[in-house]
Amino acid sequence: MAIKLPIYMDYHATTPLDPRVLDAMMPYLTTKFGNAASRNHSFGWEAEEAVETARKQIADLIGANAKEIIFTSGATESNNLALKGVAEMYAERGNHIITAATEHKAILDTCKRLEKHGCRVTYLPVTASGLIDLDMLRESITDKTILVSIMYANNEIGVIQPVAEIGKICKQKGVLFHCDGVQAVGKVPVNVIQDNIDLLSLSGHKIYGPKGVGALYVRRRNPRVQVTALMDGGGHERGMRSGTLNVPGIAGLGEACALCRKEMAEESARLGALRDKLKDRLAASLDEVYINGTMESRLPNNLNISFAFVEGESLLMGINDIAVSSGSACTSATLEPSYVLKALGAGDDIAHSSIRFGLGRFTTEEEVDYVADKVIDVVRKLRELSPLYEMFKEGVDLSKVQWAAH
Repeated sequence: MAIKLPIYMDYHATTPLDPRVLDAMMPYLTTKFGNAASRNHSFGWEAEEAVETARKQIADLIGANAKEIIFTSGATESNNLALKGVAEMYAERGNHIITAATEHKAILDTCKRLEKHGCRVTYLPVTASGLIDLDMLRESITDKTILVSIMYANNEIGVIQPVAEIGKICKQKGVLFHCDGVQAVGKVPVNVIQDNIDLLSLSGHKIYGPKGVGALYVRRRNPRVQVTALMDGGGHERGMRSGTLNVPGIAGLGEACALCRKEMAEESARLGALRDKLKDRLAASLDEVYINGTMESRLPNNLNISFAFVEGESLLMGINDIAVSSGSACTSATLEPSYVLKALGAGDDIAHSSIRFGLGRFTTEEEVDYVADKVIDVVRKLRELSPLYEMFKEGVDLSKVQWAAH
């Protein structure tokens, strides 16, 4: 069969809308247009019913209770609401927050903002595998610590943190645990009770739902968590997030979660096999390829790989019929090497030549074969043009070369 180009392999950045999700949304974009807060007539009741159905579908996917789901415009807002909301609500208890150096910008930039407002933030380093050190986390917690925010799975390198252990440490120390679950929810089993997660952010457009809708799980018992609202108005969403609810988006998010719950096990196995096929083909045909982050604890659909002696930008141009990314979509406008890879201890050259392959629900085996062939071909051609690669092949130790200054 003919392959349709370009091939999409950037599923961490966004995902296409599943047609079944669109079907679930359509009535609320057309005939069932009521406002979920209109309590006096059937138009409002229909909308409210759709919202409550979605609340339950989302809660079921993460092991929560429907009443613990707060709707937002997406995970960036969920992250902001969790961090700023906790910082303000628990200010009398303390002002110290712990996070990791490899978090998404929506966490790091929110922390920077909180630092301007008098919070103290500890940014934990990660090991070369991409994981935080649990002993270091333990030692960083003080009597002023109110929140630990560590992502479930990284958006660039797909590495899954030891979330249940982090949750256990937080529980022992009486500190709240927020988890940015955007990349993990719907891909791997997430259970907020077993993992001792107090707040969890998720997004619709990473799980084949619509863009512009997300949710924040806020725990209701042991402990009961409260957050101060960022958005004030009619007291929607138990007073935590005012604003007319995006009913079609919410219906879509709910359906997307229901589909993930049903198909996750099978889908993970399929994507893991395809990802490994891609990895093995690249490794078999090319030398000097480095996988960024541990393979032991990783999302099944992620492969982040660096090709030494190849410039990342040239490689992207060479494979311009494949949609992949270097770094993350959120920061790819800059030519800076990825801060995530730098945190793993990668040198600039390796950080600059990294490509993130994100496979997904509509990725086929034929596409994986095409991508492997194309990448191998382009990397070989680029290396033929590289004097450094030639020196390396001749056995020159490049770290010892004295380059003459012009």
